Amino acid sequence: MSAPDSLKDVYLDEMKDLWSANDQMSRAVRRLGEQASDPKLKQMLEESVSGIGKHTKVLKAIIRENGGEVSPEHCKGMEGLVAEALKHGIEEAPQDGHLRDVQIIAQYQRMSHYGLAGFGSAAAYAKALGRSDQEAKLKGAVSEIYKVDQFASRLAESVEKAAA
Repeated sequence: MSAPDSLKDVYLDEMKDLWSANDQMSRAVRRLGEQASDPKLKQMLEESVSGIGKHTKVLKAIIRENGGEVSPEHCKGMEGLVAEALKHGIEEAPQDGHLRDVQIIAQYQRMSHYGLAGFGSAAAYAKALGRSDQEAKLKGAVSEIYKVDQFASRLAESVEKAAA
């Protein structure tokens, strides 16, 4: 990848990074979901995989609409977050199901916050480029991610009480 020459290039790079991040996160969330003991957490993670897939389709469509090469750019940031998530949620996870769930929620939220930042930035770029329809789609993704994040926070509070 060469250095971007325009805001449009930055915009496309951001979406390709997010595509890779989503692919990596989706695989990790599936694995974390297999380890979750709380039924609500399992359901949230399963639904999240579906939401991540939906957001990836939006990214691919927007890249295509902007004449970009429709391929992801490997996201090293998410690679690190996924490694930490798998370490704390699976490989070195507590045996106690409630404690493991606490770990899984924290790791899930870390990965989700990467997406919040990326989709938020991409929406701002779309606005600056005058692509209001794309801005709306990206803001819609931000809103959906944020709602799941809020649910995860509430779920964490209940799981933490059970773990105490």
